[in-house]
Amino acid sequence: MTELLPNLSILLLILVRVSAFFVSVPLFSYRTIPPQVRIILAVALAWMMYYTFNIEPFEINAFYLLLVLKEAIIGLMLGLAAMIIVSAVQIAGGFIDFQMGFAMANIIDPQTGAQSPLMGQFLNFLMLLLLLSINGHHLILDGIYYSYQFMPMDQFFPNFGEEGTALFIIKIFVSVFAIAFQMSAPIVATLFLVTLALGITGKTVPQMNIFVIGFPIKIAVGFLVLIVTMGVLVGVMKELIEFMIISLRDLMVILGGG
Repeated sequence: MTELLPNLSILLLILVRVSAFFVSVPLFSYRTIPPQVRIILAVALAWMMYYTFNIEPFEINAFYLLLVLKEAIIGLMLGLAAMIIVSAVQIAGGFIDFQMGFAMANIIDPQTGAQSPLMGQFLNFLMLLLLLSINGHHLILDGIYYSYQFMPMDQFFPNFGEEGTALFIIKIFVSVFAIAFQMSAPIVATLFLVTLALGITGKTVPQMNIFVIGFPIKIAVGFLVLIVTMGVLVGVMKELIEFMIISLRDLMVILGGG
């Protein structure tokens, strides 16, 4: 029993970081995945990672409880950073829906449980399929495994409150909105020109009911431009996934004091 407790102390720290990561990271945190599956996956991954580490066991004391809290915060921060970057797709869909007239038809996203725009949910599903097709989920699992190289298990609280961490999070937010604008710019710009043309037509032909014919025209033009620019959107999504992986690595370096 005395040998089992120290070993369990290491396994528990690994399990806490992995579980907190799975609670917040894209794909693994979605509600469509049953909680039992996530728990089994976290335990299995923590068990495999346990045999790859060669560190001294920890004593169960107040310092150990602080290490458990630190592991949970690290897992949540990494997962939330990845979720924030992926939310660029939802933001781009919101921009597109506002111009196409779908902003009033928000639906409940079954994966996150929050209200989601129609185009945002479509683009989100497309990005998830792309993530799986390029083995991005393997890179996410690699990220939580190699996080111990930057933030060791026995390291006390990393640089959570440093200025560099706050600046890096702000840069992530700025990049997310920039990427979302780039994804939606072709469709939004085209629909703006359509709206301008409809406004001019309404002024020149007052008998025409612009509100009746404007909505189907904008929807048809929006879908047409979406089909034409689909290849560009997929390319931007691929860059977004690469940006997510690189940002996770940079965040690990900053938190680890590298």
